Amino acid sequence: RELLPPWLVIVAGLTGIVLLCVSTKDVPITPPRTKYGIVLDAGPSHTILFIYQWTTTEANKTRVIRECSSCRVQGPGVSSYSDSPQKAGKSLEQCLNWAQEEIPAEQHSQTPLYLGATASMRQLNLTHPTLSGGLLAALTVALKSSPFDFQGAQILSSPDEEAFNWVAVNYVLENFFKYDWRGQLVPSRKGMAGVLSVGGTSAQLTSKVEEGNQAPKEGVRLQLYGQTHNVYTHHCPCHGTDQLRSRLLSMLIQ
Repeated sequence: RELLPPWLVIVAGLTGIVLLCVSTKDVPITPPRTKYGIVLDAGPSHTILFIYQWTTTEANKTRVIRECSSCRVQGPGVSSYSDSPQKAGKSLEQCLNWAQEEIPAEQHSQTPLYLGATASMRQLNLTHPTLSGGLLAALTVALKSSPFDFQGAQILSSPDEEAFNWVAVNYVLENFFKYDWRGQLVPSRKGMAGVLSVGGTSAQLTSKVEEGNQAPKEGVRLQLYGQTHNVYTHHCPCHGTDQLRSRLLSMLIQ
């Protein structure tokens, strides 16, 4: 048999020695950078600050996120401060300070911060728009003073609020995507679930309008994980927990 050229044997040997001597620390693998986002859910009875995080991982051009922690704001909902709006902003300080400790300092200025107010603020805006405007202004001042990237404080419309609830439920149920046995993201074959949310004064049933059916005008169109979803909410007034409790008390009295 023909022997290998001596120079090739020497090069191969030197290459092997170099590879054995090089420490894995000399060729570091940079982990995906974690990013953060903050959402303040200002509901009728209380406000909760949620911290979400995500990396570069995507499923059909949409980020894959997860909730990592939350902080319940002490005191009632923001609409209760209509007579003293400055107290509404001050009530957020404890949770905002807590969020600064949870999120690395170098990422504070890159962390988006949102506040969404729901039912009680919608009602206040209908009856006393000046008061609701003052509350939003006070909340904006308080949130802008934080080191985070403030993106706005607004009153969510009922269709938007219920659409967000629908997204959250179907996200948790892995109806948009799922992880296969290899740990890779793949499309989910399951259909979308409808969501029934029961509040104090009414109940809402939110579901997806199937393709081919005409979407109602008050529906919300969403583009998520490579698919388009037309989501519609059917409102059931006077079917909230307060009304049901009143009916039960009436029956007991009778």
